[in-house]
Amino acid sequence: MADVRVSLCGAELRNPFIASSGPLTYGAKGIRRCFAAGAAAAVTKTLCKLPAENPIPHIVSLGKGTMLNTEKWADLSVQQWVEQEFPALRGADGVVIASLGHTVEEVELIAPQLARVGEPIRMLEVVSYRAVDMEPMVKAAKRLTDFPVLAKVSPNWPDLLEVVDACIAAGADGITAADSLGPVLHIDIETARPALSGDYGYAWMSGTAIKPVIVRIVADICRRHPDVPVVATGGVTTAEDAVEMFMVGAAAIGAQTAPMLQGVSWFGKTAGKLAKWLDEHGYSSPADIRGKALPAIAPGEDKRPLTFFFDAEKCTECGRCVTVCAYEARHLEEGKVMRLDEDACRSCGLCVTVCPTEALTADRV
Repeated sequence: MADVRVSLCGAELRNPFIASSGPLTYGAKGIRRCFAAGAAAAVTKTLCKLPAENPIPHIVSLGKGTMLNTEKWADLSVQQWVEQEFPALRGADGVVIASLGHTVEEVELIAPQLARVGEPIRMLEVVSYRAVDMEPMVKAAKRLTDFPVLAKVSPNWPDLLEVVDACIAAGADGITAADSLGPVLHIDIETARPALSGDYGYAWMSGTAIKPVIVRIVADICRRHPDVPVVATGGVTTAEDAVEMFMVGAAAIGAQTAPMLQGVSWFGKTAGKLAKWLDEHGYSSPADIRGKALPAIAPGEDKRPLTFFFDAEKCTECGRCVTVCAYEARHLEEGKVMRLDEDACRSCGLCVTVCPTEALTADRV
């Protein structure tokens, strides 16, 4: 069986999966539950000067692995974390990462208290709603503690890569990419009101829907800073999603939405499925595939047409390949006979991606 252990900022993780900051890591009890279910590490909800008071309701499922939220930071006080939650995590079977934010002043207030706590905290993750705050927050965390520091960046910042550059120059030991995407808006059509409470009902999206955004961000960061570990956080629902993140350079995987919607057993199950996938594809560890796709991410367009292959034995005659062809180039006749009008076909490739049995495949000419 493949060895799925990874290293992150000097900490050895028994698998790549980290419970990212969110409801599942509300306190010591929730974090221990994640560890027992297979998470190798966990990031606390974000500690701020004052505990949060969340609007009601503040989380909604959009289906198919996606959620919206208007949730805020930790609703337990820093004092409770320092005096009760962190001590209750001593000896826990996992790496504890303390999240703190959202301003320099709050880092300067909270970081020294975390330094005094020491074990079980192994590293910090700083996060802010404003890009301009990140560099000074990293500097403050590095100055006031000896912990490795992860800088959590937001997909909502147009200058995200410049923020990453600044955080790394300020001493960040790694990057968490990325925070939730937004603001977005979802209307309950039965009530004609926003589905969530909060300013204007605006919310933040996580889960399956944002995965392609996060893959692009992780790839951009890893191409730019190949020696800096990136915790890919956002949209990972399956072991195959994790493989994709590793192939664009991720060092570890953060998850919150998938284990919330599917149950915390997701951590251990997905780690097992990752090991199986690696075995089946001839890899011994995530290190074997880390950054494997990056050389193929380059400027320019490939204009070579596709050559299609059809395996009638695998075909279930579902007709999906025919249905999705906007150019009416593909036809499935009686007896599983596949016809392609090559003059009409634009080699878009959609038909291949919707085939549920891989009866239809394609390659470059």
